[in-house]
Amino acid sequence: MELLNRIKKAARILLKGEAAAKKRTGIPAITADEVAEARQFFPRDKFFIFGHARSGTTLLARLVRLHPDVHCNWQAHFFTRQPFLRSLVETTAAEEWLTRRSNRWNRGGDLSPVVLRAVADFILERDAVREGASIVGDKSPSSLIHGQAMCDLARIYPDAKLIYIVRDGRDVIISERFRSFVEESKFLTAVDKRIIADLRKEQASFADGRRSIFTETFIRRTAQGWVENLTESEKEGKRLFGENYYQLRYEDLLETPFEEMKKFWQFLGVDIHPTLEEAIAKEMSSNPDKEWQKRRNEDIASFLPKGIAGNWMRLFSGQEKALFKQIAGEMLVKWGYEDSVDW
Repeated sequence: MELLNRIKKAARILLKGEAAAKKRTGIPAITADEVAEARQFFPRDKFFIFGHARSGTTLLARLVRLHPDVHCNWQAHFFTRQPFLRSLVETTAAEEWLTRRSNRWNRGGDLSPVVLRAVADFILERDAVREGASIVGDKSPSSLIHGQAMCDLARIYPDAKLIYIVRDGRDVIISERFRSFVEESKFLTAVDKRIIADLRKEQASFADGRRSIFTETFIRRTAQGWVENLTESEKEGKRLFGENYYQLRYEDLLETPFEEMKKFWQFLGVDIHPTLEEAIAKEMSSNPDKEWQKRRNEDIASFLPKGIAGNWMRLFSGQEKALFKQIAGEMLVKWGYEDSVDW
């Protein structure tokens, strides 16, 4: 009988293909009691830095961890990039195992949120212990998930602090564009590749506005994504985390780094050490991302000054300004990048 069943199953696969893995109906949020229990084993306060890609999350992480009591690393992407932390328990098989009545460890409930919290806590605190830090966080930017990342975070870390960093969307799309050029992204179109080839041959016409590094499709898609990300993230961040939500602008961090970091560290609840101002000044003088891009693709990376505000002013044509203004003009005003839409 077993052999017959296997033959039937093989025949179905040959005729119809392998059946897609079933997804479970949902993962419950962690309870207050489960959070309290988790903190008995992993007691350090947690924070998460979110932001649209190319908005300064790496710089912020580099600066925040200069404090001896704070450790921050990056790109865990627990909640900001597929397959996400929840994929560990998202199958129906995992649901059946973690909710099984005979599993006396689950106390008649679903162990899934406890498992997810324990996995993330261990990953975070393992490094924090080595660094001797009492507070630990991760920075993971996202251009696709938007407010959903905040919702997923709150289901597992309702006690965490959430930081959201914003950068002028015009500089964001320039930085995104050059990142994809330098990395020679697999998503580049034939038109994109022609722009790269021409940019390698002759940069002057791109630098003075006679030619464009953009396509209209890229500007429309990226500008709309920036608007949606900021809108959803701010709304959900404030709603879900309240006083444990903090937001700042990348440009302010560049202009007055010590003042901005003092406010950030106060938000985390740590004292300000006298030596931190000097440490910040030293860290601000370096740019690891610039050096990495130079090594990766110097011909392209050399065209764009890295880590400064206002690159868009020399690279946007009048037509591109009008297009970005149409899509994201009001968001620029909201965040104080322009006084009105008449720029």
